[in-house]
Parts: sequence; C-alpha cells; structure tokens
Amino acid sequence: MRPDEFLKIMHVTERLKDTIRHCTTSKGRPESVAEHSWRISLMAMLLRDEFPEADMERVTEMCLIHDLGECFTGDIPTFLKTTEDENTEARLLADWVDSLPPEISARVKALYAEMDAMETAEAKIYKALDRFEAVIQHNESPISTWAENEYTLNRVYGSENAEFHPWLKALRSEMLRETDEKIALSRDAEGDIQNS
Repeated sequence: MRPDEFLKIMHVTERLKDTIRHCTTSKGRPESVAEHSWRISLMAMLLRDEFPEADMERVTEMCLIHDLGECFTGDIPTFLKTTEDENTEARLLADWVDSLPPEISARVKALYAEMDAMETAEAKIYKALDRFEAVIQHNESPISTWAENEYTLNRVYGSENAEFHPWLKALRSEMLRETDEKIALSRDAEGDIQNS
C-alpha cells in the first residue's frame, strides 16, 4: 500500500472520532463510535486466554472494522435503525471497501463476510462483545441519560449472543446484576427525594 493510499483510509476513518453514539460516558459526555470500537477491541485482546480455541487477533480485527459504515451514515441506535438504514450503510461501506487497495479490500471483505455469516466462533465472539460493550457503557453512564426503553433493553440486549459460550453467559449475568443494581439505586434515590 502506498503512503497516500494509507492516508486516504485514515482520513475517512477519522470520521468515527466525531461520530456520536446514543450512549454517554460515565461523566455524561456523548461517546464516539471510535471509542466504542476501541473498547470492544480491548475486550477482545484481554479475553485471549478465555477463548483458546479462537483466533482472537481476527476477533480484534472484526471489532476494529465493525462500525466503519458509520463513517458514511452516522450512528443510528439499534432500536431506531430500519432495514433501509442498514441497506444504505452496507452499500456505502461496500463502495468504499471496493475503492481500497486490492490486498486491503480483499482482507476487509473476507472479515465482513465472516461477520455477516455468524458461523465461526470468532464472529460470534465479536458480536457478543459489540453488544456487551453497549450494555457496559449504559451501566456506566448516568441513568438520567437512559431512554425509557433502555431499562428493559439493558437487561436483555445481547443475551442471545452469550448462549454459545459459558464464559460469555457468566459475563452477561454479571452485567445484568450491574444493570439491576443501577436501576434499584436510582429508584431508591428517587424515593429519598420524594420523601424529603
């Protein structure tokens, strides 16, 4: 790959630093897509020993590229994204990937095909981490930033992605405990305010 080709890729992907997600950080600042992608990539790296049967380097690559389509469409929360939104994002991403240097384009296309098929352990791990990170971030964000549907969504989102592996099931259970604790604490605080 030539240096100018590399820089063109960097200039496009930089957009994710300014692409805001629905969730906020623990201090209430809107989170970027790049921050979300960074943290699921970190999750994959840290979990290498929990999944000795999987190629965790490939999982990390999936985590790094999974939201690149949002460079072109922005982030639309899962509960608002339509089929038309998904098709537009997929088309724009495919056009961009086709424009990449051939060796990079082929590698990225292969990863996306594997992610879409959801048949390999690597694809299943990536998808679980993607969903889990959103729940973890919501548990860390101020509950005042939660939409009403997120009280339920945070309890169930990604549960089906945990079913194929006992460690992921244990993690999802611990995340649910944190969600329930956060909701209970906020309700206790509301009760204290009403009683004062």
